[in-house]
Amino acid sequence: MSFTRTGGTAYVKLGSRQKSMQKYIKARGRHSKIRQKEKSRPVKVEIGFRNKTDERCLINGKMPIVVYNVSDLNKLGKNNAAIIGSVGMKNKIEIVKEANKNKIEVLNLNVKKFLKTVDVIQSKKPEAKI
Repeated sequence: MSFTRTGGTAYVKLGSRQKSMQKYIKARGRHSKIRQKEKSRPVKVEIGFRNKTDERCLINGKMPIVVYNVSDLNKLGKNNAAIIGSVGMKNKIEIVKEANKNKIEVLNLNVKKFLKTVDVIQSKKPEAKI
């Protein structure tokens, strides 16, 4: 369920087209229809909407863990999914290849598409002179 702030669909600066700007702010207006819980209005955040404790912080049933190098990737269990942290391109390629080999799910990257583009870029690069 998505919770939107009052007037959130009206202005771009409140997040009508920009996901990063969509933040819920409680309705406090005297005549606010959201605060009064009128029909056909956006839902107000209340007790009871929270997830169960064993389902919290999970993405597709797996606990996400930020990975910065290959050794971090090898520490992941079967109930974990990788999120590649802010690393350089060489390190990222190593991590993705290792994740693909060990069949570890990477959440913030399409592994096959990434490896395909890397192969295309590396094939276009001129080889170093010896």
